[in-house]
Amino acid sequence: MANPTKSPAVQAYNKHRDEQRAGQKDPLDEGLEDTFPAPDPVSGAQSTTTITQDPNAVVDEERYPLVEDALRTKGEIGKSGDDRDGIGAFRRDASRLSDQASEVASGAVAVGKDEAKSVLQSIEDIVRERPLTAVGIVAALAWFWGATR
Repeated sequence: MANPTKSPAVQAYNKHRDEQRAGQKDPLDEGLEDTFPAPDPVSGAQSTTTITQDPNAVVDEERYPLVEDALRTKGEIGKSGDDRDGIGAFRRDASRLSDQASEVASGAVAVGKDEAKSVLQSIEDIVRERPLTAVGIVAALAWFWGATR
């Protein structure tokens, strides 16, 4: 029964608590339990098997011939010896990265120049608005600089 002196939130909490005590499960909890099974137990044992390189093992090129063909048609790998080891792909990536780095550097220089122009323009505006204050500041800085030398 609802108690008119308790807020709806307290009433819902009490009802939920009573259902849990009675052993009734919330449909949401049941759904979550059915959706997420318990994880497998973690094994404390460690493997002592050593892995050795088999000289008769199949190389990647023989195991995945379709991947090699697809990469070759896309130009990711070529037929030269360098591309077999992936050196060609590394060279192409390095070339792309150097191009991007030079673009970023030139953009940073342009931004720096624009920022310097904007600071210089704001200083000029302040000097034009208050010329006597600017002369006083420059005189004080010149005196301080001369006194410390």
